[in-house]
Amino acid sequence: QVQLVESGGGLVQAGGSLRLSCTASGLTSDKYNMAWFRQAPGKEREGVTCIHWTGGTTNYADSVKGRFTASRDNAKNTMYLRMDSLKPEDTAMYYCAAVQWFGSACPTRESLYTDWGQGTEVTVSS
Repeated sequence: QVQLVESGGGLVQAGGSLRLSCTASGLTSDKYNMAWFRQAPGKEREGVTCIHWTGGTTNYADSVKGRFTASRDNAKNTMYLRMDSLKPEDTAMYYCAAVQWFGSACPTRESLYTDWGQGTEVTVSS
């Protein structure tokens, strides 16, 4: 079975930076798309960004463009999310998700992702 474990969350002042990590185990192939989602208190979960198994990235949330950067180290089965210029509205539980997907781009529907981590909480103070 696939297991995803997020880390790197915490409390940070507005304008600061964090790097989240998602380490995967039990992957059965090298063709997993891996994505970051987040859910703020009282709001619906939203997609943040995704890394296709070929290495290409797709940003889903306009609010993080230019501030968040995803990367992947396949040798370590680890995905990262570098978050810069953090804002209070970035406060959320951040989740790592993965799915085997053979399309040319990451799937966009949350329901298509088959494996999820437990999340890591990010709190940005003003």
